[in-house]
Amino acid sequence: MPAVLMVIAPSQFRDEEYARPKEVFERHGYDVVTASVAPGPCRGRFGMMARAEEAMLDVDTSKFDAVAFIGGAGARVFFDDHYAHRVARAMAESGDVVAAICIAPSTLAHAGLLAGKTVTSFPSQESDLKEHGAVYTGNPVEVDGRIVTANGPEAADAFGEAIVALLEAT
Repeated sequence: MPAVLMVIAPSQFRDEEYARPKEVFERHGYDVVTASVAPGPCRGRFGMMARAEEAMLDVDTSKFDAVAFIGGAGARVFFDDHYAHRVARAMAESGDVVAAICIAPSTLAHAGLLAGKTVTSFPSQESDLKEHGAVYTGNPVEVDGRIVTANGPEAADAFGEAIVALLEAT
């Protein structure tokens, strides 16, 4: 069965950016595994509790068809994280879907994956993405090849659906 890796911060991830795409993936029959800095409980900005089953350093990317980096203030923990970059790069190199919402596209930019790509994010990340060579639009969702980016909580459902559309097109 196809599987999606969702990456959340240990605290201050954006609740709806995690919950809504997860619901979309599960509704379409995808297995969902959650990863964070370490396994265990993670708390969203509005109090949602989620459980990370895997630590980023232990992720076996060959088990997944897509990775979705979830935003919220806590997502900054992954901007320059070696393990997050390793996961994103390995999945991109394998032709898997690599996605990020809200401020999380900066993790992909810092991993070197957004140069020349048409992307979006929460407005606060526009200059960071442009500095890393991305073509920023500010639209709710952007799909460029196998990379999906979204600008925030209002786009959470469309973000999940865009990822599923790419997975089902393969």
